[in-house]
Amino acid sequence: MRLDAQFEKLASDGATDKRLAVVRRDGSTPLDSMLRRLFADQSVTVTVDSSDVEGVDDDVAVLVENDEVVATSPLASLERAILMVNSDIYTTGTLDLDDAALPSVLTELADVPFRLRGYPLAHKEKLLLIAMSRQIELRAHRADRGELHASFQRLSRIDDETGTMRAYERLSDGDVDVHVYGEPDWDPEPRLDVTAHAGYGHGYSDSWFVVFDPPADAIGPDTTPAGLLALEEEPNVWRGVWTFRPGPVTDLAETVRRQL
Repeated sequence: MRLDAQFEKLASDGATDKRLAVVRRDGSTPLDSMLRRLFADQSVTVTVDSSDVEGVDDDVAVLVENDEVVATSPLASLERAILMVNSDIYTTGTLDLDDAALPSVLTELADVPFRLRGYPLAHKEKLLLIAMSRQIELRAHRADRGELHASFQRLSRIDDETGTMRAYERLSDGDVDVHVYGEPDWDPEPRLDVTAHAGYGHGYSDSWFVVFDPPADAIGPDTTPAGLLALEEEPNVWRGVWTFRPGPVTDLAETVRRQL
């Protein structure tokens, strides 16, 4: 199965009805407008009038799936993670790998397909994929076992982005079997203990995936599978989805191993 077919399967098999509800003590704020704009063209709706959400505290964000609350996070954590920052905290190394955990209302947007634009087309949208990628890398780092497969379109991006280099230095210092993919404009292997896969075209130049495939006997919250796959459908415009379902993550890892 090609990566584009894999994406369609992930997007169709896991699609559910999810929405974010903001519960505030003092009514709406400009941050609520930022959250609405972030999800404006997505299948996830954002509501600030959350009178239909019962049994939750004030000043939280609530993820509702099929009319049931599946995750809650303090609004402050959501603001720190994505609303009050930009992608520079990941690329420049301002945010350490150990601090890359995301609020559960974001991680639990798993299996929802997104269409996201990068800067300058949009200021925040692509940040969702960047933040989720680092979250999966953090999971692999904490597990310190299994395989991590990550694509960069150009391998030199690892070297160009201080934060990315620091993250992969940490990963390559451990026992995770790290594989990186992209066009061959830089060789990471002299500096990092990784396996580099270089090429052009489908899978190398137009894909963005981060896949953590743990051993079959791994048990625990930090050793569960996780995978993100995004495809560039036009310059700087991505279709993306992430999942924590073991079967689809294994399938995605196998597709990467066979094709690239």
